[in-house]
Amino acid sequence: MVNVLVCDDEKDIVSALRIYLESDGYQVFAAYNGKQALEILEEQEIHLVLLDVMMPELDGIQTMARIRETSNVPIILLTAKSEDTDKVLGLTVGADDYVTKPFNPVELQARVRSQLRRYMQLGGNQTVAVSDCSRITIGPITLDDRSKEVTLDGELVNLTRTEYDILHLLMQHPGQVFSPTEIYEKVWKEDAFGTENTVAVHIRHLREKLEYNPAEPRYVKVVWGRGYKVEDK
Repeated sequence: MVNVLVCDDEKDIVSALRIYLESDGYQVFAAYNGKQALEILEEQEIHLVLLDVMMPELDGIQTMARIRETSNVPIILLTAKSEDTDKVLGLTVGADDYVTKPFNPVELQARVRSQLRRYMQLGGNQTVAVSDCSRITIGPITLDDRSKEVTLDGELVNLTRTEYDILHLLMQHPGQVFSPTEIYEKVWKEDAFGTENTVAVHIRHLREKLEYNPAEPRYVKVVWGRGYKVEDK
């Protein structure tokens, strides 16, 4: 059974999400503020979190930062704002995706399935067979696809699953430029519509974690007007 945690201070939204998710066969745990969400995560094996941004006591951004201290479970933010501020901040802190309220149930279900599929493929709840050629090294960065770990100068770097997927794609093809649309479609495995900013934020976060000087990246590079690549030059 796949367990999904839904956290939103609006009970009607939680009830609606429960209906959509249970229709897909997921077991749903409900929380109405960040503190309740953290308590459930300590007690239950959760495979995905749907997390509202604006909540009392402990908001979604603070809650997500706490979750990321110990877990890489997929997190999809629910935001009622039309501005990009919460989305960008959330992706920077460690969200894997976001859905804007009022949300389309079909779109939300598709995003949940996409994140869970990638989570399971990366070993979130099962053993994944990989080839012996599972280690890629570029400069001081080493990606081990067997253990799903990334190190910088031998020190473990804590990446979200989305960050790992993007880095894995780029490191598998050193020097090759991927457009934001290509990255989104290959990593999220769904059509990209207006998702350039989402990819850009994840790339920026990768730079902050992997580059000695993120303002002048040596390994995770942008090719203006075309996209992104990884190389050691």
